[in-house]
Amino acid sequence: MVEEEFVHCIWLIVDAGSVVEEAEFSWDDYLEDTGATAAPHSSFRHVDTSPQNGFIPGMKLEVAIKPGPDTYWVATIITTCGQLLLLRYDGYGEDRKADFWCDIMTADLHPLGWCEQNKKTLKVPEGIKDKIPNQIEFLQQILKGACSPPAGLLEGLHRGKNSLDLIAPGSRLECQHLKDYLGAWIVTVLENIGGRLRLRYEGLADVEQYDLWMFYLDPFLHPMGWASQQGYILEPPLAIRHLKTETEWQEILAKVKEEEEESLVPTDLFKDKPVVGSHAFSVNMKLEAINPKAPFAISPATVTKVLDDKYFLIEIDDLRPDCTTSQPFICHVNSAGLFPVQWSLKNGLHLNPPPGYPGQDFDWADYLKQCGAEAAPQSCFPLLNSEHGFKENMKLEAVNSENPEEICVATITKVKDSYLWLQLESSKIPVPEFIVSVESMNIFPVGWCETNGYQILSSRTVSEGLKTQELNSADTIVTNGKYCCPKIYFNHRCFSGPYLNKGRIAELPQSVGPGNCVLVLKEVLSLLINAAYKPSRVLREIQLDEEPSWHGYGETLKAKYKGKSYRATVEVVRTADRVADFCRQTCIKLECCPNLFGPQMVLDKCSENCSVLTKTKYTHYYGKRRNKRIGRPPSIHSNIEASMKKANRKRKKRKNFFVHKKKRSSTSVDNTPVGSPQGSGGEDEDDQDEIDEESLTEDSTSEQQEELLEESEVSEKKSQSSSPTQSEQSHFGAPDRDKRKRKLRTFSFSDDENKPPSPKEIKIEVDEKLQLDSNPLEWSVADVVRFLKSTDCAPLARIFLDQEIDGQALLLLTLPTVQECMDLKLGPAIKLCHHIERVKFAFYQQFAN
Repeated sequence: MVEEEFVHCIWLIVDAGSVVEEAEFSWDDYLEDTGATAAPHSSFRHVDTSPQNGFIPGMKLEVAIKPGPDTYWVATIITTCGQLLLLRYDGYGEDRKADFWCDIMTADLHPLGWCEQNKKTLKVPEGIKDKIPNQIEFLQQILKGACSPPAGLLEGLHRGKNSLDLIAPGSRLECQHLKDYLGAWIVTVLENIGGRLRLRYEGLADVEQYDLWMFYLDPFLHPMGWASQQGYILEPPLAIRHLKTETEWQEILAKVKEEEEESLVPTDLFKDKPVVGSHAFSVNMKLEAINPKAPFAISPATVTKVLDDKYFLIEIDDLRPDCTTSQPFICHVNSAGLFPVQWSLKNGLHLNPPPGYPGQDFDWADYLKQCGAEAAPQSCFPLLNSEHGFKENMKLEAVNSENPEEICVATITKVKDSYLWLQLESSKIPVPEFIVSVESMNIFPVGWCETNGYQILSSRTVSEGLKTQELNSADTIVTNGKYCCPKIYFNHRCFSGPYLNKGRIAELPQSVGPGNCVLVLKEVLSLLINAAYKPSRVLREIQLDEEPSWHGYGETLKAKYKGKSYRATVEVVRTADRVADFCRQTCIKLECCPNLFGPQMVLDKCSENCSVLTKTKYTHYYGKRRNKRIGRPPSIHSNIEASMKKANRKRKKRKNFFVHKKKRSSTSVDNTPVGSPQGSGGEDEDDQDEIDEESLTEDSTSEQQEELLEESEVSEKKSQSSSPTQSEQSHFGAPDRDKRKRKLRTFSFSDDENKPPSPKEIKIEVDEKLQLDSNPLEWSVADVVRFLKSTDCAPLARIFLDQEIDGQALLLLTLPTVQECMDLKLGPAIKLCHHIERVKFAFYQQFAN
């Protein structure tokens, strides 16, 4: 019975009258929810090969030795952070004490060989002179097989850039013709997404129809000058040649040659391209092939022309006498999708008979006899790699073969040798399962789009076009049945209580549903959790921590707050007759108006008259506020922390809720400013939240890092709570100072995550002059973390710990570096840099001399 009703109610519809903001897709949440596994990053060789930074650990440079003039020594890159390099002079071995940070943009760095070319001296640093008796012999030893960053990244316009950024919009490359004959034409780079290039043929200006998407390591993409070196003709492909006259094409070519220097891409970038070897195919040989333009099946194919020792033309067989749509495509020996005859049969795969083939059962022996052709021998095909790490049901990101602009979440449905069958999860237009090679440059590891700032399509980020179609069809959905939930409305004009942000509730959809009760209510509760000031607090309020009272389903819901993830089981009802009561009781738990959400839409006036109530006597109407929970098994940590707090300070009594107030004008619906909690209980309540939230399941990181952070937190709390009388005196005796501190405290990274602060809104307290006890140049990572924990940027200490930023690195940090390497928004980055500048200023005053 449940299954039958579920079929009627499976749709979960958002009301057509509302505006919904698409949720960001999170791979972590998706993999956790589906129980799926991500394909290993190392399996994507083209991504692994692509340098994320032109400066790779292990590379060597010639670096100035201070204070000697014009003297240099070889140093090895230990690690990188944006435009900062951690270097170690060769000769120190594994000794880290002499490691030093430098900024690519300002340091005196050069590629290997620069000193010899510019008549500069290579001299062993003083600290290791005794270890290197013979300098020449030592240099010969360390420089054997050594590599250096491209010179272009150490000087000129491209200094300090990511090497892939050298392929900038406006750069020019040569694209080999993909069909017809050997030749190439110039393409201009329009976009560079992590090495995936959107290209436009030179001369087409604003014509998008013929744009190409290719990875920069594609065997058919080359630096300028490649065609002439290979002896190939440089002319536009047949598909676009008719768009201009021969004279116009020649003028375009002449203009490009004049501007060639301005748009050149360094040839070093293409050194990792796969080398195209010689083939052994001859005309009329038969084989099995995947059509690159429609990679949905394997079909018989023929070698129609041999272009030279590296390239040949393949055509998918079509036996229809009136067929005029043949589209040969150029291949080389390592081209994907070429197989010997019988490969499909041996691997238990279906081979599509050629259109016009008589009968359903295709037989290669009969077909070869019928065509008078020979099968391409096995020796023509390279060995297939079956050790690649891909497995069925793994997830990855893949380019839509029908629309190369789209990258979608994809599932591996089948693996055969070095080929994958992929099903896209949510392309704008449905695409059948298609086949790619494990070496394909159109597949990427999970998170690649996010890393490179590109939109990925998934079932959770449905396109507006599909959403509109679903909304328009909402009226036709069957909503009868015991398990079918009616529409649940969000009545944002109702009182939102102390936990929920009124501004965020106003941004929620007008309604959710109709649909299956469990699905609809789970969605409603998830939206409410995300609309809270502290999502983890709301999750704690509604979690199931006693015997189930609704005889419903226990659903796991998640909340994220201040970089931590929380998880708890929440009970939801499964039958329609209990939905109204469930919504009302949940509202009361959250201390908001019982009509804030539920099956009834509030149009003008709420039946609870909540618009004339304030926060202070809520329980007079809807029951006493619950006492502290007892019986929930607290963790050891929370017991200790709670006992510390009891011993050290009294908890403030919260005032009663909700008193009637004078009638206000109709325009003043809620005077609570968006982004400030209604009925905030002050600092003590925050502390209590921290203790209680430990009842939720928290996704934790490295235990050692947690311990280091917790140690400093406990010491801070001890110092804060050690003298309650002092804090009371400061509260009453120094009102001006207290106000000033509160004003500064209103800036928070998480008060309203949907609204980043503008630079004008950011207030930074002018601190007293910083007095340092030790030289920051000698600070360890732990010292840096300790310093940050003493400031209002304490939540960022974890990042410094993760990235192993010591004192030297700290002094080199700037606002752009902080934003790039730590992925911080402008507000937090400015606050952090303010403290870094204080350290720098104190350093110059106390230690620079």
